[in-house]
Amino acid sequence: MQPSSLKLPILALDVGLKRIGLALCIEGIILPLEPVLRRNRNEAASKVKEVITLKQAKILVLGLPSDLGMCKGIKHFASLLDFEGEVYFINEDLSSKEASELLLDRDHKARANSRKDGRLDSLAASLILQRFIEQNA
Repeated sequence: MQPSSLKLPILALDVGLKRIGLALCIEGIILPLEPVLRRNRNEAASKVKEVITLKQAKILVLGLPSDLGMCKGIKHFASLLDFEGEVYFINEDLSSKEASELLLDRDHKARANSRKDGRLDSLAASLILQRFIEQNA
């Protein structure tokens, strides 16, 4: 990838079974977005497509775990997005743990709420996006 591509809107996804964390990078600034709460695959894909369109994402980055079973599901989810831009997969191992560590200054209830409402997942998506940028800068 060319460094100039990093100036394009890049959307990162941390795809889970219950929530999809989202983060956007514009001009080198990474912002966690409102997560998508997942009821079923197709509805979640539709909501993510809306975000892609709204944010005019040109590059899509999806976190892939080491667990091969999960990888298959994430790649299938990516195919449901019908994204015409560039798609990259990046190792997401420990991104949720790192995101949790960033919230250690908050009380237990606030950390639990972050997990439940998906903000933790969007923070993990931000870390995945940062890894991607660092590897491609």
